[in-house]
Amino acid sequence: MSYSIVYYSEQVQEGIMNLPDTLQARYIGLTTRMIEHGPNLGLPHTDSFGGGLFE
Repeated sequence: MSYSIVYYSEQVQEGIMNLPDTLQARYIGLTTRMIEHGPNLGLPHTDSFGGGLFE
């Protein structure tokens, strides 16, 4: 199953594209994984807060 990422405003996308190259590369890598496998990336990328909430 393939997922999609929808941004709530163009300003958010612009902010991401204005990140330093290293952070932008990490972001693109993580979002590529989320599109392929869903939002639960597991440790060290996400962790459970409990009660069904994740960071």
